[in-house]
Amino acid sequence: MGRYANSPDSNDRGVAQLTEIWLPLTAGLVMLIFGGELLVRGAVRVAERLGVSPLVIGLTLVGFGTSTPELVTSVQAALIGSPGIAFGNIVGSNIANILLIVGLSSILFPIAVAASALRRDAVVMLGVAVAFAGLGFVVPMGRAIGVVFVVGLVAYIYLAFRQEKAAAGHGAVFAKEAALEGVDPGLKPGVPAANGIVGPLLIALAGLVLVVGGGKFLVDGAVTLAQSFGIPETVIGLTIVAVGTSMPELVTSVVAAVKRQSDVAFGNIVGSNIYNILGIGGATALISPSAVPAEIVLFDNLLMVGATLLLVVFAATGLRIARWEGGVLLAAYVAYVLMIWP
Repeated sequence: MGRYANSPDSNDRGVAQLTEIWLPLTAGLVMLIFGGELLVRGAVRVAERLGVSPLVIGLTLVGFGTSTPELVTSVQAALIGSPGIAFGNIVGSNIANILLIVGLSSILFPIAVAASALRRDAVVMLGVAVAFAGLGFVVPMGRAIGVVFVVGLVAYIYLAFRQEKAAAGHGAVFAKEAALEGVDPGLKPGVPAANGIVGPLLIALAGLVLVVGGGKFLVDGAVTLAQSFGIPETVIGLTIVAVGTSMPELVTSVVAAVKRQSDVAFGNIVGSNIYNILGIGGATALISPSAVPAEIVLFDNLLMVGATLLLVVFAATGLRIARWEGGVLLAAYVAYVLMIWP
């Protein structure tokens, strides 16, 4: 066996796997993580220097910015005819956000849940998860559904903006902004900066280039990995791609939990899940309509709804997620990955 392992053909295959699979995957993940961070920070600083309010920043720039890796990756996967990766990334990211990220964050420190985030944002998160799963059973994700999803996201942002402006609430959209502050204490929303906007604009553009390039590398590497090892594209999308594109949420939520900003950790995840389905699912359906793969419809969508419901139940009991509840979530994610991985 050792002789065959060291044969020229084996070495050639190893080099080919390295250059065609693992290098693109690794480069794509790194570019997505750093690119997403640069994009959000640069965009927030541009907005601040233009005098945009912190609330608007949290509702739009930070919300969309932290979800840019998922958006770029899903759209690029759909365009090359890989719906398993496109929709697997959306569903897998939502599952990972709840089971992996909330689980890990609450184990580090119990997560407090703001009542406003539970009443409005968690209910919306559960509603859109049920809608996505239900539609997947009935019809393909066509442009009409994409329009409805995007309009729904705009309506949610508008209503959230009105409510939070009136009540100075601490809902999911506020939390996405505050989570970024936890990662970068240098961000002081609402404080005008003396410097110009050219530097922050260049940072944001550099982040956008990295995200777009990283998304392409990640999708290319994931497709090649699936083809080379006979792993279904849906599994790759639900695991490697989903976790990779959820890194901004992972970093911000864990840092928020460590800094005892536990309500921020919860709101960041809830807001991200809403953006993923309405924004990314809607954009993917608009740009490249396709059916959600049957294996996702029959299992992963249902698990996403179940995980979302479990999170809402945990959050509603005492307005906190205890360490043991985080342990349950994290154990469920490990079991899920072991179950679907070939």
